[in-house]
Amino acid sequence: QVQLVESGGGLVQAGGSLRLSCAASGRSFSIYAVGWFRQAPGKEREFVAGISWSSGSTAYADSVKGRFTISRDNAKKTVYLQMNSLKPEDTAVYYCAAEPYGSSRVKPDYWGQGTQVTVSS
Repeated sequence: QVQLVESGGGLVQAGGSLRLSCAASGRSFSIYAVGWFRQAPGKEREFVAGISWSSGSTAYADSVKGRFTISRDNAKKTVYLQMNSLKPEDTAVYYCAAEPYGSSRVKPDYWGQGTQVTVSS
């Protein structure tokens, strides 16, 4: 089992950057694929980015390709989401999620509590 805690959200102007962190506790973090999802008001939760457990391969939603980068540091049990060139439509609650032995297209078994990202125009 793994527990996930997100941090790094906040208010930023359009064109700015933020880096989200997802810190995990529990054993064997390296076996987990980890993904970022987001949910805007009135919309369904959607996949943003994911990183696999073994090869570290990554996947991105088309809406964030070229602007967001996901990475992981297994020694620190942390996954990051670097978000550049932010747009108002990126405003949402961002959730970290994990799946044991998963691919970069994470199908979550575990969720964090979320962190708010607000991009002003």
